[in-house]
Amino acid sequence: MGAAHARTLATSVPGAEVVRVFDMDTERAKQVAHGVGAEAADSAEALVADVDAFVVASPDFTHADLAVAGIEAGKHVLCEKPLAVTADDARRVVDAEAAAGRRFVQVGFNRRFDPGFVDLKAAITDGSLGDVRLLHGIHRNASNSTSTDDATLVTGSMIHELDTFRWLLDGEIVAIRVESPVVDGFRDPQVATLWTDGGQMATAEVFVNAAYGYDVRVEVVGTGGSASLEPRHPVLRRVSGQGGSAIGSDFVEHFADSYRIELAAWADASLRGEVVGASAWDGYVANVVAAAGVDALRSGQKRDVVVPERPSLYA
Repeated sequence: MGAAHARTLATSVPGAEVVRVFDMDTERAKQVAHGVGAEAADSAEALVADVDAFVVASPDFTHADLAVAGIEAGKHVLCEKPLAVTADDARRVVDAEAAAGRRFVQVGFNRRFDPGFVDLKAAITDGSLGDVRLLHGIHRNASNSTSTDDATLVTGSMIHELDTFRWLLDGEIVAIRVESPVVDGFRDPQVATLWTDGGQMATAEVFVNAAYGYDVRVEVVGTGGSASLEPRHPVLRRVSGQGGSAIGSDFVEHFADSYRIELAAWADASLRGEVVGASAWDGYVANVVAAAGVDALRSGQKRDVVVPERPSLYA
């Protein structure tokens, strides 16, 4: 993810110049840096000190500390999702921004910038679907090397749906139940049922080792109709008595447009001293919902989601 972001910033975002890259794997950092005309930094701390703004695409457990470091240094940060592994760590980022009196962090919930998701949201807000009653989401990976246990499937993968549904509906998730057909071992896939403060229900199926490819779909059902976001297949082949289209396995390629748009929006906003997209507060709330989801999966019970009062900085 970090290498892809570096390439996109260097080749497709005129407002940005990549000057430093850091990775614990020094040779990997040098390789990526060389490819974008940058230099490898000696440490994360050195990178933060040397740049105007930076992207965090390191392992999930490092996100909160690096985001706080950016805030304390007065640097704008695009922090890949999730903002943190736990809600408490995510809250540290929110509190750091509140102490600074300014917002610096954009969380990398890239679907908010994806043209298909943006069109789907427009179908909700323009009223053509009537009153929205249901959302159904599917999120499948061919394989996944980071969501490797019951909890991280929720906090690292399903967290996309937990943010996307809040954003699509302009509402909050107030309760969650998470179940899996798998009884023993890694409980993959999982299906979450969500209830919102607007009276809607949503389902989110997340299957991180579905084998056949990367597949993300959403359907919104209202009193006046439905709208579906389906995979984009520009070419359909009919050969030897069979017809169909290829299904990719690379999520970066699948969402290439959204990442480019997201990075460009982040760079432009940073130059203006502003933050767009998902805020640190949005990242924190997603972690709160995810924590309730992990508890629901372990207990087998529906769990209420209790979110503290939103700070005025995010009003």
